[in-house]
Amino acid sequence: MAAGMCVYLMIRRKKTTIFTDAKETTNVSELKKIIQGITKVAPDSQRLFKDDRVMEDNRCLADYGLISTTARAQSPASLSLTYRMENGEFETIDITPLSSPPELPDVMKGQEATHDTSAN
Repeated sequence: MAAGMCVYLMIRRKKTTIFTDAKETTNVSELKKIIQGITKVAPDSQRLFKDDRVMEDNRCLADYGLISTTARAQSPASLSLTYRMENGEFETIDITPLSSPPELPDVMKGQEATHDTSAN
């Protein structure tokens, strides 16, 4: 495999979603600097998680299975982000679920939809 293949990441915290790309060989500390450029939060006040496991600054993304074949542009790998609170502790992972689309109006549903004609 070629060194430095691109990985695509979706980093989520509360209602915020950040899409970015990096190299498989990128250290977690470098990824935090990319996040700092977007969020203005210092790297030492960030904590990243992959599958509820804390990602260590000195490890590269490939160490966490974040490689070009699993973190593609059309299906980016999902990471969680937390920030250090004023008391020095890190917040717990809190990701607001993505909203579901509204139900289709009856006029747009297929022929199998039942029509209530008693309301006329």
